[in-house]
Amino acid sequence: MSEIQIVLPSPSDAGAEERAVEQGTKAWQLFAESPDIIAARVGGELKDLAYELVDGDHVEGVAMESKDGRDILRHSAAHVMAQAVQDLFPDAKLGIGPPITDGFYYDFDVAEPFVPEDLDKIESRMRKIIKEGQKFDRREISDDDARAELADEPYKLELIGLKSAAGDAAEGASVEVGEGGLTIYDNLKRDGSLAWKDLCRGPHLPTTKRIPAFTLMRSAAAYWRGNEKNKQLQRIYGTAWENKEALDAHLHRIEEAQRRDHRRLGTELDLYSFPDEIGSGLPVFHPKGGVIKREMEDYVRRRHIEEGFDYVGTPHIAKEELFHTSGHLPYYGEGMFPALDVDGNDYRLKAMNCPMHNLIFRSRGRSYRELPLRLFEFGHVYRHEKSGVIHGLTRVRGFAQDDSHSYVTPEQAPDEIRHLLNFVLSLLRDFGLDDFYLELSTRDSSKDKFIGSDEDWAIATKVLEDVCLETGLELVPDPGGAAYYGPKVSVQARDAIGRSWQMSTIQYDFNQPSPERFNLEYVAADGTRQQPVMIHSAKFGSIERFMGVLVEHYAGAFPPWLAPVQVVGIPVAERHADHLYAVAEQLKAKGIRVEVDDSDERMQKKIRNAQTQKVPFMVIAGDSDIEAGAVSFRYRSGEQENGIAIDDAIARIVEAVESRVQV
Repeated sequence: MSEIQIVLPSPSDAGAEERAVEQGTKAWQLFAESPDIIAARVGGELKDLAYELVDGDHVEGVAMESKDGRDILRHSAAHVMAQAVQDLFPDAKLGIGPPITDGFYYDFDVAEPFVPEDLDKIESRMRKIIKEGQKFDRREISDDDARAELADEPYKLELIGLKSAAGDAAEGASVEVGEGGLTIYDNLKRDGSLAWKDLCRGPHLPTTKRIPAFTLMRSAAAYWRGNEKNKQLQRIYGTAWENKEALDAHLHRIEEAQRRDHRRLGTELDLYSFPDEIGSGLPVFHPKGGVIKREMEDYVRRRHIEEGFDYVGTPHIAKEELFHTSGHLPYYGEGMFPALDVDGNDYRLKAMNCPMHNLIFRSRGRSYRELPLRLFEFGHVYRHEKSGVIHGLTRVRGFAQDDSHSYVTPEQAPDEIRHLLNFVLSLLRDFGLDDFYLELSTRDSSKDKFIGSDEDWAIATKVLEDVCLETGLELVPDPGGAAYYGPKVSVQARDAIGRSWQMSTIQYDFNQPSPERFNLEYVAADGTRQQPVMIHSAKFGSIERFMGVLVEHYAGAFPPWLAPVQVVGIPVAERHADHLYAVAEQLKAKGIRVEVDDSDERMQKKIRNAQTQKVPFMVIAGDSDIEAGAVSFRYRSGEQENGIAIDDAIARIVEAVESRVQV
């Protein structure tokens, strides 16, 4: 039999090695001694291990614990779940079943919504299918033959009709159909007979037995193709991992996330609420939440001024034509609220502040000597988010941005981005977020939602990329994620339990200043009129969202400088209250937020109340404390120090607040 040449990564990471193998060799044969390899990457494309190698292939093994490996595992688990559902509910029609972050789902058209008992039965049936070791077998099929085979699956037929546009037409559809030919995966029993099949692009695990650890999480309603005009299907969510330990760790993270849920903690700590009478996605801040919000605003306002920004203010609405000029209505119109009729003219609630800042720049002639010109405001903006995506403070319809725009010469752009990125990272560290990476969002040249020349995009992207690389932080590409007017870099911060949140953004905009948009100009040193570069930046991004992230990061136990109540005075008996009121007055004089609990509750109940409200410091006083001019010092953790002189206690509290440390 003749041989072919393939290329494998060198085990020593010293490059690549060529290897001669027999014609007809399958990918699995290369990795027979590596049980953790469950697929192959050939020429950059993911393939099943059953793929037959051809001459010149560059082949790399895909481990189950890798991102791609987990996606393959989870998509295979989704197929097993769908098979189990149709075994138990033969009339169920199949929707879409892609892998998602940390799991998978599959949509079904069924007569009745699933209940928890159904999920138990489905999971039990899945375990039997896994134990059977059914083979995932790929075969190519023509459109007409696929329609014939899947005649009883109306949603699959619809996807075949959409084929080349499926990735845009339905969330998750790209795992089933796309440009090019169709494939079906058959689940084959050990005797070769067909157990089940599904339209799918793959790849998959070799057999169902390779699914080591999974569980079903919940069911929910979901509109077909994510469109509320379509029929509502039933979606089952599950998760799958490379071993039981990884699954258990994931489930523990979920429990911890539920404990930290900012919606629940917001109610328990009396920080904010979401009244139905106001409307979905429109939060109100209670006095304690207002303290945190004010501290955030005071901090970021001061920092902007220190960093050379001028504070400005703009209205909540503007004539519709302004947003045509900026490009928001043509390119972001679905994210804006419908027009308001004002004196016979159409006005819009603003979704961004930048168009109005451009008008401030354009209000008079500008010289190169004024640049960088930096404008900043707390601009309240409104986004027409779909009801299904609204989530507490982290996805809302009305929010305040600490929004800024820097107008610079093209030569100044790299330094300004460097300046903004340093500003952002220092801000995040001050708020206790110090584990982050960067994401560079670029355009997809095949889509028409981006404006500007290839040259302009290349320059802007290169400037952002170079500055990001200087930081030494991990830089992750986000192809197609740019704004319509230019590329952006976002800071992705990991919280206390390792979840990533998109926080601050910096965007390079060469479009809005252009003659076709706002025609922004400055007089250069040689007397010519030049177009500035506009750099958007939001440090918190959204004050509301940032607060929601902080609540979950700290599980409501804020560092003293952010805590709504920083100190609670707890008298052992009623006669000790005056001593603590005197201490409280001294603390207030230092700017400390302090309360004295002189209620009729017993002392231990008062301590529990303060701990439940996650107050950083408790100062307790009894007879011996009064005699010594002291207090007992108690922390949230339950630790206590007795007999601390009042001046020392006050100094400790003030130092903790001023240094922004956690206690």
